[in-house]
Amino acid sequence: METLAKRLVQIADELAGEANRQTFNSPVEYVYNPLSYAREPFVKYIEKYAFPGAAIWVGMNPGPFGMAQTGVPFGDATMVREFLNIDAALENLPCQHPKRPIQGFDCKRSEVSGTRLWGFARDKYKTPDAFFSKFFVVNYCPLVFMGKTGKNITPDKLTAAEKQVLFAACDRGLRRTVAEMKSNTVVGVGAFAKSACQRALKGLDVSIGQLLHPSPASPAANRGWAAAAEKQLRNMGLWDAPE
Repeated sequence: METLAKRLVQIADELAGEANRQTFNSPVEYVYNPLSYAREPFVKYIEKYAFPGAAIWVGMNPGPFGMAQTGVPFGDATMVREFLNIDAALENLPCQHPKRPIQGFDCKRSEVSGTRLWGFARDKYKTPDAFFSKFFVVNYCPLVFMGKTGKNITPDKLTAAEKQVLFAACDRGLRRTVAEMKSNTVVGVGAFAKSACQRALKGLDVSIGQLLHPSPASPAANRGWAAAAEKQLRNMGLWDAPE
């Protein structure tokens, strides 16, 4: 029988293929797809930690110092290697911005969102298995976008035509993922992700909530993201970490 992990990887592979076939115009100059070149660590993440029925946390898209480097959502290299116990080689990404090289697990720059999110999982749940028995983390869009200077461009800044094509593929991927995992709760990490979940999952019997995004660009997150996240999870009835 086909396993859940194999089905989820197939969904990701098909989404990666659709995303790779799309083209983007200025101001986008560079596009990275870690589902392609960082597939090996991504598959390890799926195989180790995707459990049926888990509530799914949905991020916007990979960060240039997170999933872009490790293939794991919010994947700060140190956290992925030391807490999630994942390390793997990456395939070559031919066209890289000189200021945003792919260094994989040798990346020394921390991704703040990733250190906050996975640090929260470590501090509150102690072990990856305890966290993932309740939750799973994915990204809505698989692509990283950069301008000429290397500045990160978020998916909401794409043109209307680009968003229409890309978001349709991402909607299908998320809807299939939720269905395969038999999840009845989905949590958007940030307002964009919650809106994407509401659109993609329309008609499904799924509860949709929202967590504050752990980005350092968020003043609220900088005042204490872990405490805010715990409060939001409690309000959604999702909190059961050891006290």
